[in-house]
Amino acid sequence: MKEAQWREFGLTDQEYEMIVRLLEREPNDVELGMFSVMWSEHCSYKNSKNVLRNFPTSGPQILQGPGENAGIIDIGDGQAAVFKIESHNHPSAIEPYQGAATGVGGIIRDIFTMGARPIALLDSLRFGSLSKSKKSRFLFNGVVAGIAGYGNCIGIPTVGGEVYFHPSYEDNCLVNVMCIGLIEQKDIAKGTAAGPGNPVMVVGARTGRDGIHGATFASEELSEASEEKRPAVQVGDPFMEKLLLEACLELIKTGYVVGMQDMGAAGLTSSSCEMASRAGTGIEMDIARIPRRETGMTPYEIMLSESQERMLVVAKKGKENEVKAIFEKWGLEAVVVGQVTDDGFMTLLDGDKIIARIPAKALTEECPMYEPEATEPAYLAKAQQHDLSTLPEIEDCGQTLLALLSTPTIASKEWVFRQYDYMVGINTIVAPGSADAAVLRIKGTKKGLACTTDCNSRYVYLDPYRGGQIAVAEAARNLICTGAKPLAVTDCLNFGNPEKPEIFWQFREAVKGMSEACNILDTPVTGGNVSFYNETKGEAVFPTPVVGMVGLIDDIAKTVTMDFKNEDDIIILLGQNKDELGGSVFLSSIHGLEAGKPPEIDLQKEKLLHLTTLNLIDRGLLSSAHDCAEGGLAVAISECCISGRIGAEILLTEGIKAASLLFGESQSRIIVSTPKEKVDQVLNILSNAGLPYKVLGNVGGKELNITGTGWKIRLEVAVMEDKYREAISCLMNS
Repeated sequence: MKEAQWREFGLTDQEYEMIVRLLEREPNDVELGMFSVMWSEHCSYKNSKNVLRNFPTSGPQILQGPGENAGIIDIGDGQAAVFKIESHNHPSAIEPYQGAATGVGGIIRDIFTMGARPIALLDSLRFGSLSKSKKSRFLFNGVVAGIAGYGNCIGIPTVGGEVYFHPSYEDNCLVNVMCIGLIEQKDIAKGTAAGPGNPVMVVGARTGRDGIHGATFASEELSEASEEKRPAVQVGDPFMEKLLLEACLELIKTGYVVGMQDMGAAGLTSSSCEMASRAGTGIEMDIARIPRRETGMTPYEIMLSESQERMLVVAKKGKENEVKAIFEKWGLEAVVVGQVTDDGFMTLLDGDKIIARIPAKALTEECPMYEPEATEPAYLAKAQQHDLSTLPEIEDCGQTLLALLSTPTIASKEWVFRQYDYMVGINTIVAPGSADAAVLRIKGTKKGLACTTDCNSRYVYLDPYRGGQIAVAEAARNLICTGAKPLAVTDCLNFGNPEKPEIFWQFREAVKGMSEACNILDTPVTGGNVSFYNETKGEAVFPTPVVGMVGLIDDIAKTVTMDFKNEDDIIILLGQNKDELGGSVFLSSIHGLEAGKPPEIDLQKEKLLHLTTLNLIDRGLLSSAHDCAEGGLAVAISECCISGRIGAEILLTEGIKAASLLFGESQSRIIVSTPKEKVDQVLNILSNAGLPYKVLGNVGGKELNITGTGWKIRLEVAVMEDKYREAISCLMNS
C-alpha cells in the first residue's frame, strides 16, 4: 500500500492504526475501501452517535425504533405505519436532477425493505436566494424536477413538505426526502442475515461504476474539486424501482425471506455487513457471481458501487428457485452470490481467491466514536443582544404584508407541487397547500395519516436549543391543525463540519432541545439521518434539524383544513400574542437582520394547546385551523383568506406595537374559525381548559380588513392571492 493511502479515503492515521489492530495485519485495497465507507461520518455517525442517544426512542406506539431501515409505529387494528427521512444534499448540489431523484429512490427502498407499501413522499428543501442567484434557480429547478420525475414515474405521490430560501444554502442546497408506507404488523420484515447456510442473493439492477465512494463524498465539505466527483452521484431508474418494489413485496408475503436490505450508501459493503452485524453472523460472498453492467470492474469497485435499485436478500435455504421465479416474473435478476456463516466475518471471494476478510462488527459496531469539542459560536451573543427597539415604525402595514406574502419562504409553493402527481394512488384527501399537513386515507378504514416536515433554521441559528424545541413543536402543531394526534418523529439533522467546535455546539444543543420537546409532546424518535459537512469554502449552511412527523386521525370525516369557509364564521386566536420579533421573517426580509432571540416556547402550554384543539375538532366545532408561524399573525390570517378566497374583518386592540402584533412569530398560536351558533361552546371549552384566547373578528366579504391602534390594513383578497401565488413563478421565469 502506498504511503498514507488511507488519508485519501478520508481515514485518519489513528483510524488506520485501529484497523490494523482489528485485523492484526495491514488491510488490502478492497478492505481499506470498505472500512473507509463504513467508517465515514455518513455511515458510522462517529461524531454524532453519542449525542443522538439523548433522543427518546420508545413508547407504546413504537414497534421499531432506530437501528433498522425505517421506523414503525402502531396505528391500531393490526396495522402499522413505516416512515423515515434522509438527505441527499451533496449529490444534489453537484447534479441536482439525479441527486434528488436518487434520494427519492433510496428512501422508498428503505420503506419497502421493511415489507411496507410506500404511499406518500414529502420533502424538505433549502436553497439560496432566487432573486439574486442564477445558481440557486438552477439547483431549485433541477431538484424539483428530479423529485417529480422519480416520484411521478414510480407512482408514489409527493403530498407535502417545505421549501426555504436563504443565502447560506446557495452552494450547498439541502434535499431531505421522507417516505411513508403502510403494512400489516404480521408482515413486518427486518434487515438481518440470520441462519448459517441460508443463501445470500443480489436482486434488482446490475452493478455499475456510479456512486463509488458516495458515502465518503457525503462526509466532506463541498469545494471546487467537488465537481470532479460528479461520478459519485448515482443515476436512478424509477421504472426499475417499481418492478423491484412489487417483486420484494410479493416475496416478503411468501415467507421465503429471512432478511432484506437496500443497497444504499456504501452499496454492497454496507448492506452485507449491517445485516450480518445485526444477526451476529457472518457472510461469505463470491463477487465473481455479482451481475454487472460494465466490463472490467474490480472487486473494489463492485463492493463500493452505489448503483441504484438493488437489494440484498437472505432467503431460506432450499427456496432459492422460488425466489428467482418471483423476480423473473417481474423481469428482474436474482442471483445467489454467497451464504450466511457462523464465524462473524465478512469473507469476499473472487472465484477461489479470498480478496477480503473482515469481522462484520469491525465495520459497524467497532467504528471509533468521538466527542468533538463544543464551543458557543462567537456571533451568537451579538446577534441575540441586537437592540430591536430602534427599528423604525412601519409606514404602511398593508404594503409590508404584501411584501411578506411574496417573500419566497412564505409565498405559495404551487410552482413546486404543481410538478408533483400528489393524487396518484387516490389516498390523498388533503392536497398540498390546503392545510398545515398532508392527510392520507387508510383504505378500508375511517382512519387517516397526517404527515409533515418542519424546521425554522433561522431560529436554530440564533438559539439552537430553543430552535430545536420549536422544530418539534411546530411539526406537531401542523398535525394538530388537521385533527391528527402526533405519534412519532423521524429527523434529518443538517449541519456544517462537526470538527469545528462552534458547529458541534449547534448540533448538540439542537438535539437537546428536540429531545426535550419529543419527551413532553410524547413523540419518540424512530430514526433518521445526520448530514454533516454542509459547507462550502469554509462557510456552513444554517443549522437545519428537519423534523418529519406522522400522526393519526381516527375519523377522516373530521379532518380540518386552513381555509376560511363560511360568511359570518367567527375567527378566534388560540394562544397569546407577545411582543417578540427576534428571528422573524419580517426582520430578515424587511430589515435585512438575522438577529434577536427566537420566540419563547413553553412546551407544557404547547401541549395544552394541542389537546384543546384536538378536543374542539373531535366535537366538530371548527370550520378551519391554521398554525401561526413564519410571518406571524397577519400572514396566517391572510393565508386562511387566500385559501378560502374569502375576506375577513379583524380588530386588534392589544397594547403591542404593530410590527410585533402583526408580524412577530410568537409560538403556540393557532387561528381557528367556527360557526356563530357554536361560538359559546368553543369559548366555554377554552375557558375550562385554561387556554388563552382572543376573538378576532369574522369571516366575510372580498377584503381583509385589520384594524389596530393608529394603523389599518385593507387589502383585496384577490390582490393578496396574486402576490402570494405568483411570487416564485415570477422569480423562476425572470
